[in-house]
Amino acid sequence: MKLAIVGGGPAGLYLSILLKRQDPAHEITVYERNPEGSTYGWGVTYWAGLLDKLRAGDPESAAAVAEASVTWTDGVAIVRDERTVHRGDAGFGIGRRRMLSLLADRAEELGVRVEFEHDIASPEAPELADADLVVAADGVNSVLREAHPEHFGSAVTAGRNQYIWLGTTKVFDSFSFAFKETEHGWIWCYAYGFSGERSTCVVECSRETWTGLGLDTLGEADSLHLLEKLFHDLLDGHELIGRDRADDAAQWLTFRTLTNRVWHHGNLVLLGDAAHTTHYSIGAGTTLALEDALALADALRAHTDLDTALTTYGKRRRAELVSAQSAARYSAQWYENLPRYMRLEPARMFALLGQRHSPLLPHIPPQLYYRIDRAAEQLEPLRRLKRWLGPRVARAVHGRR
Repeated sequence: MKLAIVGGGPAGLYLSILLKRQDPAHEITVYERNPEGSTYGWGVTYWAGLLDKLRAGDPESAAAVAEASVTWTDGVAIVRDERTVHRGDAGFGIGRRRMLSLLADRAEELGVRVEFEHDIASPEAPELADADLVVAADGVNSVLREAHPEHFGSAVTAGRNQYIWLGTTKVFDSFSFAFKETEHGWIWCYAYGFSGERSTCVVECSRETWTGLGLDTLGEADSLHLLEKLFHDLLDGHELIGRDRADDAAQWLTFRTLTNRVWHHGNLVLLGDAAHTTHYSIGAGTTLALEDALALADALRAHTDLDTALTTYGKRRRAELVSAQSAARYSAQWYENLPRYMRLEPARMFALLGQRHSPLLPHIPPQLYYRIDRAAEQLEPLRRLKRWLGPRVARAVHGRR
């Protein structure tokens, strides 16, 4: 087969590796519009289960990613200047630029052609004309998908909060949170290490807090200075790092959740953020994109008919994504309704932060939910009732709207 993969993110590059390993005779080109080594974001997170899947797909790239990653086991939160710790499973962080470099090197080693600074602006681009399969791995704003909006049935839902991706020179050895109350409302930060020199910081707040603090009008340098003052105890005097455009407006965003009714059209198939997005607060975006690549490679290996393979892939991944999309939706809503939980003492608030994926939590007073959750840890019947009741309460409430 001749394959054109549009977009050199983790999903597109990893798919090229998997398919080239399946059949070295495949002619595969990855087209990436940005220069080599240029990428947005700082670090990405994943958990141990992903490494097991990557090892099965390509042991060499999995080993390289694992070696370049840092790990943590605990969660730490600072709430109203009080620090609390939550024990959790091991998590991993790796610089996005480092991950892309490792995957690109592995792809080229296997014979994939990776072309940087090569923009594909239309499905009619001559580079795609004779491809047997075109993979749209060109992100949430996919130009290939948007050429057929009525077919894919794309739907986008915008969140209420404002957020910004930043870096810092402080190296965190745990996944850390800080929640600060201002006269204009709450503002908070998620922080995690991704190398021995840098960490990612994501700052989020309601639109009202964002405008009240003046963050909607400040340039990037002034925004970073204000945020450094707000989160001084989290950062321990380290600086925040933006885009090195001090006079520009800071790049605050509103998260957009994307879904698509179908994932392929003819020989064009969606992959990663072009097919779906899940709120960053569950830390699953890169994992889900790489799992897309694994599923698409499996389907192409199992079915010689292209339409059957692409249909199988889309059905499988849409079904597998249901739980992650539900968790992401509830997680985003937890943060959008943060004041509801901030009356709790810090340790209890942090415990409910870990329960933010629950469909039951939004419908029960936080103090009562905390007591039920603690009791459920000791009583299996109550634990089963809690799992059974959550989706039913959520459906009943949704049905009345």
